[in-house]
Amino acid sequence: MTITDEDCLSETLAFNEQFEAAAASRPARGQAPDAATLAFLRRNRLGGDTPPTRLPHGQDRVVERGVKVRVFMPDHVDGVYLHIHGGGWTFGSADGQDERLWRLAEQARLAVVSVDYRLAPEHPFPAGPDDCEAAALWLVRHAASEFGSERLLIGGESAGAHLSVVTLLRLRDRHRVTDAFRGAHLLFGPYDLSMTPSQRLFGSRPLLSNTDTIRGSYELFTPGRTEEQRRDPEASPLFADLAGLPPARIVVGTEDPLLDDSLFLAARWQAAGASVQLGVVAGAMHGFTLFPLTITERELRRQRDFLSEA
Repeated sequence: MTITDEDCLSETLAFNEQFEAAAASRPARGQAPDAATLAFLRRNRLGGDTPPTRLPHGQDRVVERGVKVRVFMPDHVDGVYLHIHGGGWTFGSADGQDERLWRLAEQARLAVVSVDYRLAPEHPFPAGPDDCEAAALWLVRHAASEFGSERLLIGGESAGAHLSVVTLLRLRDRHRVTDAFRGAHLLFGPYDLSMTPSQRLFGSRPLLSNTDTIRGSYELFTPGRTEEQRRDPEASPLFADLAGLPPARIVVGTEDPLLDDSLFLAARWQAAGASVQLGVVAGAMHGFTLFPLTITERELRRQRDFLSEA
């Protein structure tokens, strides 16, 4: 049976309704979660009781500056993908998507290196970016000897997409590394921590992320900063000079409070001279690729294709 775009939209909107209804029975998330709430979220970012499955294919390692990474090594390697997980800079982990990352490693013939960066509020900005920068530099220097390929790629989801762009900018500005990474795959990231219009206008609708939860994440990640201070390009890459960055695929859903972030970043990325694929997914909420939807499988195929061809 052929699945049409209308079928995908109907399924996605129905899922959104179910998610909102279920949210009524979940504890409200305040702007500053207590230690117990953070521990709960860190066990499983989807808010369930079962932690993610750890696969034996993953190897935990420690690289430069003591940064922890989780490595997936398929039989054939045509490149290395530096993956940076999401979770609002406050939860999530490198072993939170083992099954998905192992499947990507096998299908795209990529060694996957996922960064277990330090989390806020215990380790606020710039700790997370520092760790991602260190992991990226380790790959620049050692990918050929470790994995047999100098073809590097980078990407992540939500906060991981933000950290991916920040990492590319740090490599360029601090280390004069501009051509090591061949592509960036960016899923529904926040790129303006002073809040784009879509972030401000989304309201309280409980679709995994909304105006209040986003604002709370920024308070935890960049405590004590004003909105103007959060526009610093080191924290908000939308305000940075984007020249010299690699081709990118930028994906976001129309029901995501971070919609503007992806639209604005794609326009600035292209204006800076790099090629951009912009994927706007009708009806999709923030974090939609975490859920078993038809559009999830479609976007994961497109991610694999992009990384394989970049």
